[in-house]
Amino acid sequence: MNHVPALIKDLALILGAAGVITLFFKRLKQPVVLGYIIAGLFVGPNFRLFPTITDLEGIKIWGEIGVVFLLFALGIEFSFKKLVKVGGSAAITGVVELVCMMLTGYGMGQLLGWPYMDSLFLGGIIAISSTTIIFRAFDELGLKSKQFTGLVLGVLVIEDLVAILLLVLLSTVAVSRQFEGSQMVFSILKLLFFLCLWFVMGIFLLPTFFKRVSKWLSSETLLVVSLALCLGMVVLADKVGFSAALGAFIMGSILAETTQSEKIEHLIASVKDLFGAIFFVSVGMLINPAILVEYAVPVLLLTLAVLLGKTLFVSAGALLAGKPLKQAVQAGTSMSQIGEFSFIIATLGLSLNVTSSYLYPIAVGVSVITTFTTPYMMKLSEPLYALLQKILPARWLAGLEKYSSSSQIIESESNWKKLLRFYFQVVVVNSVVIIALILLVSYILLPFVLLHFENQQLGRIITTLVALLLMAPFVWALTAKKMKRSAYAALWLDNKYNHGPLVMLEIARNILAVLLVGFLLRQLYPFWTAVAGTIVVMVVVGVIFRQRLQKFYQRIEDRFLANLHEKEMLELQKRQSHLSPWDAHLVHYNISPHAPFIGHTLEQLQWREQYGINIAFIERGNETLYAPARTEHIFPFDTIGVIGTDQQLQEFGKIIVAYEANFPAEKETVELETIIVDEHNRLKGKTIRESGIREETDGLVVGIERGGDRILNPSSQTILEWGDILWIVGNRRKIRKLSAN
Repeated sequence: MNHVPALIKDLALILGAAGVITLFFKRLKQPVVLGYIIAGLFVGPNFRLFPTITDLEGIKIWGEIGVVFLLFALGIEFSFKKLVKVGGSAAITGVVELVCMMLTGYGMGQLLGWPYMDSLFLGGIIAISSTTIIFRAFDELGLKSKQFTGLVLGVLVIEDLVAILLLVLLSTVAVSRQFEGSQMVFSILKLLFFLCLWFVMGIFLLPTFFKRVSKWLSSETLLVVSLALCLGMVVLADKVGFSAALGAFIMGSILAETTQSEKIEHLIASVKDLFGAIFFVSVGMLINPAILVEYAVPVLLLTLAVLLGKTLFVSAGALLAGKPLKQAVQAGTSMSQIGEFSFIIATLGLSLNVTSSYLYPIAVGVSVITTFTTPYMMKLSEPLYALLQKILPARWLAGLEKYSSSSQIIESESNWKKLLRFYFQVVVVNSVVIIALILLVSYILLPFVLLHFENQQLGRIITTLVALLLMAPFVWALTAKKMKRSAYAALWLDNKYNHGPLVMLEIARNILAVLLVGFLLRQLYPFWTAVAGTIVVMVVVGVIFRQRLQKFYQRIEDRFLANLHEKEMLELQKRQSHLSPWDAHLVHYNISPHAPFIGHTLEQLQWREQYGINIAFIERGNETLYAPARTEHIFPFDTIGVIGTDQQLQEFGKIIVAYEANFPAEKETVELETIIVDEHNRLKGKTIRESGIREETDGLVVGIERGGDRILNPSSQTILEWGDILWIVGNRRKIRKLSAN
C-alpha cells in the first residue's frame, strides 16, 4: 500500500491551520498575514501542543517559492514608471526616513551589544514599511481619497526599490564579512547595469511578443507564460550573482509596463496567495517563544523605535519636502510598521548564516505588534496634529505654513536640465546595451565560434563583424544623436557661457564611444590592431553609414517608445471613448480664509473646466447649498463637496490651501452614495421631485445611470425607471435607510 509523502501531510497541516486561524482573524478584522504567522507558530517545531510538521527542508523550499511569487506580484504592482512619477516630495521623504531608520536600527543593535552583522541587518529590517498592511488599513478606514495618501504611496515605491538594493548590498557584505567601499560600489554599479539592461530589453521584446501571440493567449496560457518568464528571470539573476527575489521583482516590474499587466496580476493572485501563505506560515515556524520571552526587552525597544522613529522621520522628511504639517503627521503615523520585506531581509541573514538565531523571531515579533497598532496609529494622527498645534509656538506654525506654500510653486524646467537629462538617457542606455553586447561576444559568441572554426583568425574576423554590426546603431546614437527640442539651440546662442560646456559634453560622449569600441576589439586583437580598427569603425559609423544607422536606430527607438507607452495610450483611448464620471468619489475640502480664490464665483474659477470635477454642495454654517449655481461665491470657512476621480482630485487638491476647521463632532457628514430603483424603495414612475429623496436624505441626485447611458445633474422632472442607479450626495445614514425601505 502506497504511503502519502510527508510533504503532502505537512502541506495539509499547514493549509488547514492557516485556513482555520485566518478565518478567526478575518472575524476580528485583523490582517491575514498575522494569522499565517500564528498558524506557523502552532504547527512549528517549537510548539508541541498541536501536530507538528516533519519535513522542514521541504517546507523551506516551498517558502522560498513563496518569496519568489510574492516579489513577482509586488513587482507587477511596482512599475518603474511609478518611480519616475513619484515626485520630489516622496523622494525626499523616503530618503530621510530610510537613512534615519537604518542608522537607528544599526545604533540600537550596537547599544544592545549585538554583533556587527546583526546590527547591520537590523537597520534594514526596521527601515521598510509594509505596503500590504498600509493598503489594507487605508481601505478599512476610508482614507484612500485623502491628500496625504499620495505621499505615502510614493514613499512606499521608494522603499520597495531600496529594499531590493538592500538585498544585494547585504548579500555582498555578508559574503565578504566586512564593509569594503570598492566592492560595495562595484555591487551597486553591477545592479544598476543589469536593472537598466533588463528593463530596456524587456520593454523592447515582451510587449511585441504579447502582441504577436495575443490570439493564442488564453488565461491558462498567459499564466503559464508569465510564471515561466518569472522563473526564467530568477535563474538568470542567480547566474549573474543576484538573489532569486530580485529576479522575480524585476520581471514583475517589466510585465507591469505591458498591456497584459492587469490580467497577469489577476491570474497570479491565487498563486501568490497560496505560496505567500506557505511563506508566512514558514516564517511563523521559525519563531521560538522561549527566545521571544528571553528577548522581550529588545522586542519592546525595537517596537517603540519603529512606532516613534518612523512617525518622526517620515513627518520630518515630509515637512522638509514642503508638505503641510497635518499631511506630514498623517503620513508619519501611517508608515509606523514593518512587514513582508523585513521578513525577507531577516530570512536572507539566516540563509547566509551571518545573523544570530534570535534576530529572526525578534523581527517577526516587532512586525506582529506594529501590524496590530497600524490602524490605531493612523487614527492617532488627528489628535497628534491637534496637540502639535497647541504646543508649537505660533511663529513656528506660521513658518511651516509659509515654507509649505512656497515649496508648492512649480518652477519651469531649465534648458540645462532638459539637456543634461537627454545626455544622461542617451549615454546610459546606449552604453549599457554596448557593454552587454561586448560581454555577450566575449563570453558566449567568441568561444562558440572558435570551437567550430579550425581557422582561428577567420573565426575572430567573423565574430568582429557580427559584433560591430550589432553595436553600430548604438555607437552612432552615443556619438551623434541630437535633441529634437529647442533647448540645445537656445543654450548654444548664449555663446558667452555655454559653448565650452556644450563642446565638452560632445567630446566626452565621443571619447566614451571610442573607448567602448576599443575595448571590444582589444578582446579579439593585439593593442595596435585594436587601435587601428577603432579608428576605422568610428569613421564608418560617423561618416559613411551615418544616415542609414540614424534611420535604423530611429526604428529601434520608435518601437521601444511605442511599447513603453502602449499601456497608457490604450487607457487614454478607453477614457476618450468611454468617459465615466461614476468611478469618481466625494471629498470634502475646508476653505481657508487665506485661500486666493475667496470671493470668486464658480463661473469665474472655472474649476469644472480646468480639473473635470463637480461641486456637489457648499456647506456654510448650518446651511447646505446642493448643486450650487455658477454664480455662487466661495467664502472663508466654507466646506465644499467635490466629486472627481483620484487623478482629478489630486490635481485639484494642489490649489487648496491646507486648513483644518473645527466642526461639531455630532454634525452629520455628507457622502456620495448609490441606490438602485427597485421594488423596495418604490421610486419607479416618480419624478425626482416627487420621489422625496431630497427631503428624506437631505441630499441631491447628482447622476443617473440607465441602460448604459449616464445623466449628469438630471432635471428634477426626470422620471425614474426600474434598474436606474441613482448617485446621491447627502446624509449617508438616511440614504442607506431609503435604499433598505
